[in-house]
Amino acid sequence: MPKPLIIVESPAKARTITRFLGRRYQVLPSMGHVRDLPKSQFGVDVEQQFAPKYITIRGKGPVVKQLRDAAKRADRVYLATDPDREGEAISWHLASVLGIPDASARRIEFHEITKEAVERALKHSRPIHRGLVDAQQARRILDRVVGYQLSPLLWRKVRPGLSAGRVQSTALALLVDREREIALFTPEEYYTLTAALRAADGQALSASYAGPLGEKGRLADSEAAAAAAAAGADAFVVAEVRRRERRRFAPPPFTTSTLQQEASKRLSMTVKRTMQVAQQLYEGLEVPGEGTVGLVTYIRTDSVRVSEAAEQEARAYVAATFGEAAVGPVGRRPADKAGVQGAHEAIRPTVVARHPSQLKAALARDQYRLYRLVWERFVGSLMAPAVFDTVSVTLSAGGHQFRASGQRLQSPGYTALYQDPDDPEAVGPPLPAVAVGETLALSGLEQEQHFTEPPPRYNEASLVRAMEELGIGRPSTYAPTVETLLSRDYVRREHRRLSATELGGVVVDLLRRYFPEIVDVEFTADMEKQLDRIEEGGEDWHALLQRFYAPFRDQLALAETAADIPDLPREVVDKLCPDCGLPLVIKHGRFGRFLACTGYPGCQHTEPWLEPTGALCPQCERPVVVRRSKKGRVFYGCSGYPECRFVSWYRPSGKNCPQCGAFLAERGRSGQGGLYCAREGCGYEERRASGGDD
Repeated sequence: MPKPLIIVESPAKARTITRFLGRRYQVLPSMGHVRDLPKSQFGVDVEQQFAPKYITIRGKGPVVKQLRDAAKRADRVYLATDPDREGEAISWHLASVLGIPDASARRIEFHEITKEAVERALKHSRPIHRGLVDAQQARRILDRVVGYQLSPLLWRKVRPGLSAGRVQSTALALLVDREREIALFTPEEYYTLTAALRAADGQALSASYAGPLGEKGRLADSEAAAAAAAAGADAFVVAEVRRRERRRFAPPPFTTSTLQQEASKRLSMTVKRTMQVAQQLYEGLEVPGEGTVGLVTYIRTDSVRVSEAAEQEARAYVAATFGEAAVGPVGRRPADKAGVQGAHEAIRPTVVARHPSQLKAALARDQYRLYRLVWERFVGSLMAPAVFDTVSVTLSAGGHQFRASGQRLQSPGYTALYQDPDDPEAVGPPLPAVAVGETLALSGLEQEQHFTEPPPRYNEASLVRAMEELGIGRPSTYAPTVETLLSRDYVRREHRRLSATELGGVVVDLLRRYFPEIVDVEFTADMEKQLDRIEEGGEDWHALLQRFYAPFRDQLALAETAADIPDLPREVVDKLCPDCGLPLVIKHGRFGRFLACTGYPGCQHTEPWLEPTGALCPQCERPVVVRRSKKGRVFYGCSGYPECRFVSWYRPSGKNCPQCGAFLAERGRSGQGGLYCAREGCGYEERRASGGDD
């Protein structure tokens, strides 16, 4: 008997939905996109209204054939790709290759992979949304125009293998500008003055210098600090005492951006790893007693909205677990920002009653930690605010004023479940009871010299936050943008911070001179708004492309003739060519770095570039170098390979074993899992103190 066919993107999602629906439906995966612009050619006819040339992606022929055969046997075909622009475009391409007319296509969408959500979606199928398709199509063609016409210019003018992109290049400009701001920064000296005081009841109180009486100010030099310290020898008299109750409301549930930021800060996960694990939680994992189930809602969203049913379920859980007083006020929901895709929900657990502790044994470590973070953030978002009793004391001393503040937690509210360990307001010692006019005894004055610091380098989380705040890209583009910048050597990741390389600066300078819009934040953000208007039917995508392309084409022609080839410094290594004796330098090719002789073209010697780690092999004492597996995973191996086959999947820490002298390797990211001796059989370890997220 014919039965309906449901097409999803991934095998994991197909397995999860099959378990819900049983044999009534056939569920097959498309394995992502089935059609795209060709890789080997431009694929866009600019003269014919930017008509795209779509082809079946290489290797997808068998998948397409399987789907066609299944569609012919099915009595109905449902297209159940992800609920966003890209998912809508995949459904449109699927309908095209399967020969399904637009009017007959049945599109279903769900924001969580649960039985109820899938069955509800099947009852409310709709046609393909052409606004979403056109917006995605415009984005794809824009990126193709920029990438396939601007990247070759960089190959000729700067270095082979480089790339430029509409979002990527703007993000790179942020990093380059920050690096230059740091380089130009001039530290300024200032001083702090802290008074150690004692109240009449003997309790200690610490007060900081706040400026001359009635004014704000800080101590700019040692003379000012000395003068204030001399005045501080006079009596410290309480001039003002302010007491108030302060409420701190819970943060909203996660969006894609805030999830990436918190996972980076709390779990030391890269944005790429965060999205990989979140995708696994969304598509479905095996849970004892339930089978394969989706644990979180759709993970690519910029909305903080949650459904009524999910909110009621969470409120009931809070009341039953923490008491009615812990439930947050009804009707106080965070509002979405302008331009947010309101059809989406925030990222939340699909079932609140599925507590993280119940799943710990069934999930991998990163899956458990990320699920726990999502669960606690969502449940906490519907809890009562934390209430603090705060006290601020102003003291006068010799024409100057000092201030002290303290707080006492009156009611924990949501912080009983979800608390930011880096929040300076999360804890604070209470102040002793003092009264206006009371004189406090001075125990000592501490004067410290400081220097202002430059703005910090971005890390992945803060770069994503900046992109979101500036309107650069969308939730689905944050992680790929960061990875592209790293893979092109535009940016390096050092101690979890991103620093722009000299190559990145050269590329930004060239783009700024000839293609200022490509690296302009306001232009890039406005382009996203125009794509939103296409989605809503208020803009024609052909017109958008034409407005962009006409000046871009002229800029490209000018850059081809006028742009100079920048003089990039050569990276000379401490090694001579074995053929002619001249120094070797690092060069860049399509497969990455390699060593080449400076005598080229007379001498054409090349050899692989082995990046040193500073560690020595515990077996033969030759240098340990960075290597990559066939799948691109980084590992650390002996430079004497194949004679010596020592390898370690963990990075050398720079420390040596106190027992045997071999290097200590870092388990986990940045040594989060502790250190261990790389010499087999030694067994020496330095364990990290376990934290709450382990």
